[in-house]
Amino acid sequence: MTTRVAMWSGPRNISTAMMRSFGSRADTVVVDEPFYAHYLAVTGLDHPGRDAVLASQPNRWQDVAASLTGPVSGDVFYQKHMAHHLLPEMGRSWLGSLTQAYLIRDPAHVVASYARVRGEPTLEDLGYPQQVEIFRAYGGPVVDAADVLRDPAGVLGRLCAALGIGFDPAMLHWAAGPRATDGVWAPHWYATVEASTGFAPYNPAPPVVPARLRPLVEAAQPYYDELAAHRL
Repeated sequence: MTTRVAMWSGPRNISTAMMRSFGSRADTVVVDEPFYAHYLAVTGLDHPGRDAVLASQPNRWQDVAASLTGPVSGDVFYQKHMAHHLLPEMGRSWLGSLTQAYLIRDPAHVVASYARVRGEPTLEDLGYPQQVEIFRAYGGPVVDAADVLRDPAGVLGRLCAALGIGFDPAMLHWAAGPRATDGVWAPHWYATVEASTGFAPYNPAPPVVPARLRPLVEAAQPYYDELAAHRL
């Protein structure tokens, strides 16, 4: 039976590196942000490569959910999801067919990083409320990006155990370059991960959050804290 891992992350995290890690397993197939086209179609947002994204994926969430819960090759089906793509009008019952997991990052670091690429993010853009919603309903293991970078083998080993799959040392290293499984948006966002061959070293430098965005960090903090209390 295939273990279907829905990994819910926010932006400005190590979500693509985690996808690379799982994609390095011989028993695993991966999918990259399958609800991105639906998210753009509904919100009307003008992201880089919007037209290509809309053309590359189903635009109806129901069709995407069917593909995520339908037949698939591989013992593990790793689904890289952006939590903010889970829009309010989308049904939730299909989530019960998946094994949920959560990749979190301290809000100050997320907001500081996000502010460099998009000036005025909202709480919903960061995905924390959506992550908490799913966690409260379905549970599942939580990993913090900082912990992964500090101890990739240890944290990934605990994550795999919690998911009921064996740890594979291949998850710690991968070949540089693009992947056929990367979304069509990769040329706009994936330069760093395409140059990587493993997880980056942990950077302990404190984040610099613009004053105007500090209330956003404060709003996100309780959601992060709730999830962080359960991290592996």
